[in-house]
Amino acid sequence: MSPSRTTLADALIPAAHPFRQHLGRVTPVGTHRAWTPADGPIPALYLSHGAPPTFEDPAWMTELHTWARDLPRPTAILIVSAHWESAPLALSGSAGTELVYDFGGFAPLYYRMRYDTPDAGDLARQVKALVPQTVHENSSRGLDHGAWVPLKVMYPEADIPVLQLSIPTHDATTLLGLGERLRPLREQGVLVVGSGFMTHGLQFLTRAMLEGRVPGWSADFDAWAADALARGDVDELAGFRDRAPGMPYAHPTVEHFTPLFITLGASSDPAAAVTTAIDGFSIGLAKRSFHTV
Repeated sequence: MSPSRTTLADALIPAAHPFRQHLGRVTPVGTHRAWTPADGPIPALYLSHGAPPTFEDPAWMTELHTWARDLPRPTAILIVSAHWESAPLALSGSAGTELVYDFGGFAPLYYRMRYDTPDAGDLARQVKALVPQTVHENSSRGLDHGAWVPLKVMYPEADIPVLQLSIPTHDATTLLGLGERLRPLREQGVLVVGSGFMTHGLQFLTRAMLEGRVPGWSADFDAWAADALARGDVDELAGFRDRAPGMPYAHPTVEHFTPLFITLGASSDPAAAVTTAIDGFSIGLAKRSFHTV
């Protein structure tokens, strides 16, 4: 069998690069157990994603990949990223689309990375059947970095069908309802993912943060969110603009927090405590990530 385009592109990454070393560590791992109906609904995820520097952080990559391996291998992945705000609701192309390199100023190798996943036409049809409004399929739109960067670390084999769904609004109630509509996908082993960043005040980045300092606004917001998630307090989370400490510095714009509501809506019980998979900070920003029941 000929190597995939993803494998060929990965082979061009310098051997000393942390992502190439990550691939060397994870490839020999035994077969990832596939989801079966006996597992019940597969969990829904909220993950904090990074841009290409994620590929230079061995600890973070290990956390993401370990998380993926701790869950059954999904039949398909539907991901909502902070980087595609579009109404009416839209789906990315289901086959043969190029990645979206929606970042700037990084090394050329990141613009040559690939993540060529199998045709996701069946998943597109399932999503359209579950959502009452018309869902436009943008056949030329590929995965943006909020989708392909974390998934390339978590599922580097690129052998699972992936679709991206736009985020049509930032109204928590509407997004919870959309997540609830998508809930039946989990019964088919489809991983529903909200991809953002638990704090995302990039415009307030300082040299001290780059050197490892965590500002109070980021730590306080993260602690508030962790407490609300542990208590299943969806109303508290929905009122984050007015109730959360650290605002508006933690989220001067809200698109990196609101995918969380699709994840909670897709859960079996939005008011149940979540399971934290990753916490801590990267350049002072909270990378808290979790899955639901």
